[in-house]
Amino acid sequence: MPSRDDGPARRDADYVTTFDPADDRASQAIVHAVAAVIGAEPGDLSPLYDVVEPDALDSFVEHAQRVGDTGTHQVWFTYEGVDVGVRSDGEIRIRDATSTAS
Repeated sequence: MPSRDDGPARRDADYVTTFDPADDRASQAIVHAVAAVIGAEPGDLSPLYDVVEPDALDSFVEHAQRVGDTGTHQVWFTYEGVDVGVRSDGEIRIRDATSTAS
């Protein structure tokens, strides 16, 4: 999860943070990271399940950890106006959704 020192430099730049996929739930880490980027409290955000199934997302990361896959898998979705990418190795990348629209 982001630390207090991980403040976003600019909204148009990617914000990258990590979580420990062995101990932390990806869905919770994403909510906390997005809240930090947009300057909100996690409880004030819309439910993550409005855009992605949290249990499926957590299972995606947990499965990659269990099988010890040598590759890294990722999924992207839009949540609270930002694009969120989560990788099976615990990296979360957040960027402004309008900067990726063509």
